[in-house]
Amino acid sequence: MHIVTLTSDWSNDDFYSGAVKGALLSRCQNIHIETLSKAIKPFRISEAAFIVRNAYHHFPEGSIHIIAVGTDPEQDTTLLAARINGHYFLTADNGILGLLGDSEVTEIIEINRRDEGPGTFPTLEIFTEIACKLIEGEKLKELGKTVDSFKKQVPLRATLENDTITGSVIYIDSYGNAITNISRELFDRIQQNREFSIYVQSKHYKINQLNKRYSETQPGDLMAIFNSLQLLEIAIRNGSAKDLLNLNTDSTVRVEFNAKQK
Repeated sequence: MHIVTLTSDWSNDDFYSGAVKGALLSRCQNIHIETLSKAIKPFRISEAAFIVRNAYHHFPEGSIHIIAVGTDPEQDTTLLAARINGHYFLTADNGILGLLGDSEVTEIIEINRRDEGPGTFPTLEIFTEIACKLIEGEKLKELGKTVDSFKKQVPLRATLENDTITGSVIYIDSYGNAITNISRELFDRIQQNREFSIYVQSKHYKINQLNKRYSETQPGDLMAIFNSLQLLEIAIRNGSAKDLLNLNTDSTVRVEFNAKQK
């Protein structure tokens, strides 16, 4: 069984997802198609990258991941196929490959285009064809021109100054929990058993402890926890931190540690 995943910014009312899945099933044999997300905000490459980055490695090696975000069918749009950690990624050259994690790209090609140009629906017209050719055993280098460089966006990192970590909300999940770019590793390295305060939205909201479980907080209360990704998450139990604290991606979260004892 061959695995193909699909990540897009198409709404449930569009025919796009169904058309792409139908094309794959019509041409490829013995495949399973899994939708990672079709609820990404239009053109939000960073949001698509967050979902793919934290999901793809749970799939078997050899899986093919179609990322249909930012694939605008302009005449000069470059489409790429890359192999990373034994997985294949089909995407536009829009910077998203650099956001998929720290692993190096093993192989990358610029996909050959038809003479008539990209058309209006490159995911349907080109990515489905490339995915099926990979499933049929064709080598990546046979499907386009090997390239040495491509556009890279750099993930937004938390910063450290004196005894303060300043981070940002990088993703808001379906519960309204705000996931930041402050890692457990950075937090532990700087904390050194010191007390701390977590400030959300400047100093409007303050948290002085970390939860190990969501259930440790009463319903409706504000909390902070390191989630399964080992990233600091701001949440309201049985509520939406996004709505109640007016959070969005790029909202600032600061962790201030008490000064070290001399």
